[in-house]
Order: sequence, then C-alpha cells, then structure tokens
Amino acid sequence: MNLKFGKTLLAAAMLSLAVSASADAMHGRDHEREIPRFDHVFIIMMENTGAQNVVGNPQMPMINRLINTFGYADNYYGVTHPSLPNYVAAISGSNWWSQSDDPTQQFNHSNIVDSLNARHISWAAYMQSIPYAGFTGQFSAGGASSALYVLKHDPFMLFKNVYANPQEASHVQPLRNLTQALRISDVAKYVWITPDVCHDMHGMSGSACPYSNTQLLYSQGDAFVGQMVKAIMQSPIWNNGNNVIFITWDEGDYDGNTANGGWANTQGAPDSPILQPGAQVFPQGGVYGGANVPLIAISSMHPYHMVDHQATNHYSMLKTIEESWDLPLLAFTSDDQVSDLASFFAN
Repeated sequence: MNLKFGKTLLAAAMLSLAVSASADAMHGRDHEREIPRFDHVFIIMMENTGAQNVVGNPQMPMINRLINTFGYADNYYGVTHPSLPNYVAAISGSNWWSQSDDPTQQFNHSNIVDSLNARHISWAAYMQSIPYAGFTGQFSAGGASSALYVLKHDPFMLFKNVYANPQEASHVQPLRNLTQALRISDVAKYVWITPDVCHDMHGMSGSACPYSNTQLLYSQGDAFVGQMVKAIMQSPIWNNGNNVIFITWDEGDYDGNTANGGWANTQGAPDSPILQPGAQVFPQGGVYGGANVPLIAISSMHPYHMVDHQATNHYSMLKTIEESWDLPLLAFTSDDQVSDLASFFAN
C-alpha cells in the first residue's frame, strides 16, 4: 500500500473512531436497554457465499428453512474482502487496515476476549479439524485433510492476547468438544463455531472438496448448519434462558473479476473500507465492502419469523452482543451509523 495513502486512511479512521467514542460518552450509554441480556450466544461463520446464491437455493434446504422460520437480515454485508479481515472485524470491531489473507498477520488490539474476560463472561471458540485445543500453527495449504483447518478462519489465534497466552489459547478447541459440552450443559456464554473448508462452503484444492464443485460445497455446508443448529436447540440449555444463534457468511462470492480484486461484488454497509483509485486490491477505488451475505438470527425467546431490512454488517452483530452484555463498544461498533440487530429481540 502507498505509504501516504496508508497514513491518510489511518488518520481518517482514527478521527472517525474518536468522534464516535466522544458521542457515545456524551450520551453516557444510559438509553433504555433494547436488547435483552443473552444467556448464551452462538456464532456460526460460513464462507464466501452471497445472499443471491443462498436464498432459494434448492441445495440448501435446511438453511432456507431457517431463513423462512426465524429472523433474517436481508441487507447484511461482509465488512470487506478477503476472508481474514472479516473474521478479525467480527471480534474486534475493525479490520485494522488489513486487506490480506496472510495468516502470519498478528493483531495487538482490544477484542471480544478482552471484554468478556473483564466481565467474567465465559467464552470458547470451536474449530472443526483443528488438531487440539490451543493449536497455534498453520497447516500446509495443499491438498489433503491437513489443510481442512486454516488459521485465517480462526480470528482468535490472530490476536496476541490469545495466541501468546496458553491459558487463553486453550479456549480455542476442536469442534467435537462442543458436543460433549452441550450434552452436559457446560457451555460457555459466548461460543464461536468455524467449520473446516469442506463444510463452510469455501472448498480447497485437491479432490476432497474442490472449489469448483459448488453443489458439494453447498450441500455439505447446509448439512453442517443443520447439524449444529439441531445440536444446540436440542441441548438442555436452549430453553433455559435467553439464547441466540447467529449464522452468517464472512463475505460474498469470488468470481475472478480483476476489477474488484477477484470478487463478484464490493458493496458494503457503514464503516466498510473506502479505498483510493489505484489501490492494488481494488483498482477502481471506492467502498470495498464484503457484499450482501445472509444473516440468520435464531432466538429461544423470540422464535418467530421476521425480516430486518436495515443496512448492517459484522460490526452490527458484534455491537448487538456488546449491548446485550453491557460491554465496551469496540472500534467501529461505537459509531452511531452502525446499527445493532435489536429488532430480532423486540417484545
């Protein structure tokens, strides 16, 4: 990135954050709580599939049943492209000027783990195909089952306060551990779930789940979502309190469009990055958003269908959790332009 441009982006973003934080402090956050306190939050993050390829897709019967039964945000967006910055944004409130999937990136910023720990709220992140709890490595990118877990889809292990602290890193666990936790009702309050690349609709090189076989990727992703939702909703904790499952996709589809850095769409919601013309990842410049993706909200206290039409994104999901648990509003979640998802939980 051009150094001068990078400094300009940094200054503009810091000014935006400062103004937002100042406004928030002036209001004192003493407004009447619109979002009830959640007992458990589950986040299932899927991959690289825009809403236009999900809604009504016959290869995703379970996902479409959930869309038509529970809460659905039809104007929800990934923050930007590619994948890694969206994962980082979803737990820290900013992509921190990253537009790269490079898994060697390290982030030393406040994030949801800091906020949860400060309020003594338990958390766990479950990664399908990670070899063991606290694994901090990156598998090779080629061909076989060793590539099913990828670090770029594990935002917790990209933040220094987690990966450099073995006690915190132990909260990042194999997905199989969640099954037992649900069975015995020993479930953290905040739960993040990342499928592996054969079950999140992303795919990989090689024969296991090739990028080109979208029918396989869609059907395996649909089955994964159905199995996880069933396991959560049939667990003893589901009807014992106010619990919610958020299901969303990190960003829209990749189609090789070089004008958009390879992406089919770059629309975004408030606080998506705005890049100058000539930027390497987005030559035409402008809003570099992550495209319209589905968000499904399943609430144990409000189990009915509704559609939210406001422009929202991953910052909105994080903000909703922060407001429910009275946590600090991290980075861009403090911006009044970023709407929460309160409508899904209104009485």
